[in-house]
Amino acid sequence: MSAIIKAFIFDQDGVIIDTERDGHRVAFNWTFKSYGYHFEWDVEEYHKLLKVAGGKERMRHYLHTKGFGVAVKPDDEDELIRNLHKTKTETFISIIDEGKLPLRPGVFRLMKEINQAGLVLGICTTSNQRAAHAVAYHILKDIQFDFVLAGDVVSKKKPDPEIYNLALERMGLQPEECIVIEDSRNGVIAAHEAGMHIVATTNFYTEREDLSLADIVVTCLGDPDGERGELKASKKDFEFNGVLSADQLLHFFSS
Repeated sequence: MSAIIKAFIFDQDGVIIDTERDGHRVAFNWTFKSYGYHFEWDVEEYHKLLKVAGGKERMRHYLHTKGFGVAVKPDDEDELIRNLHKTKTETFISIIDEGKLPLRPGVFRLMKEINQAGLVLGICTTSNQRAAHAVAYHILKDIQFDFVLAGDVVSKKKPDPEIYNLALERMGLQPEECIVIEDSRNGVIAAHEAGMHIVATTNFYTEREDLSLADIVVTCLGDPDGERGELKASKKDFEFNGVLSADQLLHFFSS
């Protein structure tokens, strides 16, 4: 007999808000320019860099593979990366506060349904705590979260399952009692390695990724009076009218 679902966990970037292309990438480029660097990450370059989880890790990878156009002494590297990331985070939060990045279709609706059902609701993201809290407690201030875990609380980022294992420990639940909403291959692998059920919602950057480990893959969660999702893949048959509800997911994973 299948376990009863008790919790939903959302990734943030690309799931709650389509932050990567028009949020994080823009904030990175503004930061590079403000530090006097003469390079920027275009849409395709950033797509490649998304294979590296975490902003600080992404910058370090780029520095080691392509360079910043000026020499960076090894002894100065850690401090530089920290400072760049701090500025980038401030810039990203400004973009959030100015309301330039709307919620993806169906996110608020589904979270409200989860709250009303009395289920556990959390966020597990590779973003740092300030960015995660700006989304969870500012944009989604009308939603009740039981926890928000950001990338800074773990030593290994997705696709390592550490953040999801930490969530299980905090909740005191079994993996099969949890549904994860992810958007990327790294996130899907992390949730799969933690043994959880997975719904993947694709976006511009992840629609071409291999998300076959997910139980359900849709283009978005969908809203009755707005954009509806398209079913891309499912491990078993179910009727999808473009709006993925909490009740539908509870039935899908509990039966």
